[in-house]
Amino acid sequence: MSNSILVIGGGFAGITAAVEAAEMGHDVYIVEREDYLGGRVAQLNKYFPKLCPPTCGLEINFKRIRTNPRITFYTRAAVESISGGPGDYSVKVKVEPKYTTPACTNCKPGQAAATTEVPNEFNFGMDTRKGIYLAHPMAFPNQCVIDPKIAGTDEAKAIADAMPAGLVDLSQQPETVELNVGAVIVATGWKPYDPTRMDNLGFGKVDNVVTNMMVERMASPSGPTEGKIVRPSDKEEPKTIGFVQCAGSRDENHLPYCSYICCMATLKQIRYIREQMPEAEVYVFYIDIRSPGRKYEKFYKAVKEDEKVHFIKGKVAEVRPGSEPGSVVLVAEDTVGGGRVEQQVDLAVLATGMQPTGAEVKIAGIDYDEDGFVVPKEGIIPCGCAKRPVDVVSSAQSATAAALKAVQTVVRRAG
Repeated sequence: MSNSILVIGGGFAGITAAVEAAEMGHDVYIVEREDYLGGRVAQLNKYFPKLCPPTCGLEINFKRIRTNPRITFYTRAAVESISGGPGDYSVKVKVEPKYTTPACTNCKPGQAAATTEVPNEFNFGMDTRKGIYLAHPMAFPNQCVIDPKIAGTDEAKAIADAMPAGLVDLSQQPETVELNVGAVIVATGWKPYDPTRMDNLGFGKVDNVVTNMMVERMASPSGPTEGKIVRPSDKEEPKTIGFVQCAGSRDENHLPYCSYICCMATLKQIRYIREQMPEAEVYVFYIDIRSPGRKYEKFYKAVKEDEKVHFIKGKVAEVRPGSEPGSVVLVAEDTVGGGRVEQQVDLAVLATGMQPTGAEVKIAGIDYDEDGFVVPKEGIIPCGCAKRPVDVVSSAQSATAAALKAVQTVVRRAG
């Protein structure tokens, strides 16, 4: 029987679960697909309830990871299979190379020699990055990565030659790590629902239609626009902004469930907009506003009282180009005021739903429901958005509970 615990996913829930379990005296392994720990929270400008930047919670947990010898983490890694049972799981993990050493923390010499630029995934394609990069300024681990697509090219050799000696190793190969653990915490997180699947909402076809996560990256000081929310077509500040709620959620053709976070994310982003652009008019098209709890309801009430913010109860049926260059028209049926509404705005924001990673990437040995959420069973414990749609605070609470359940499993089996 093993007293070790595996955490799949190094987002906010995953690292919270890991440090909690490690501080209870158990060896913990974190396996994360991305180059860095921190997950979706690292992409946010601010998060509830205090509207603080990601550094608030992430830096504390990163320090706890750095100073705890019981925690081992693998980035650019994926669990390939899980076999066995509670107390004695065999896990195979594939770790992809970064083609750099841990001492490689400054990418600039290599970037000067790089010629390839590709869409920056971290910023949802709103800017580009070079073939050697750090995903974002507070990336942990703070280690440059060479894009595997160029690893065997002359460009990669040029990058290696430009970097100080010993920092780039183009001979690195994928490795398989085998772990023996007593319990598995699944914290594989979520991804924004693909807006191109909703043909009627114009994403990718109509200028100046963006998603809520794209707005979050624009609002971030480290984002592609250095904190300014602008229209992608001309980089101008929008004077009117329309939010399309439930874009893909509560829809039998897309995500049948409520994604929980979308309403509060929109209210938060309205505050970003009103702080940056005091004269901007905001229109919110909604089915109903879900602001669970006393604090969130108070936040909603404050936004609703803003005379520049207009709430229209109606689901947007169509998004199309407007009459002005770069403008967008949102078409809906106002179920309270009555009649068809065609609201022209400078920028349209789709409040896209939260889809669990398990909807597209499944791990052998883990059970999933029809929507891709992890089904718990003894020894396999989901938390955060792998279990259900939740916000950051609820995700952390779920992670702490998962850590306790995992410890109970290994202690009970060992006994």
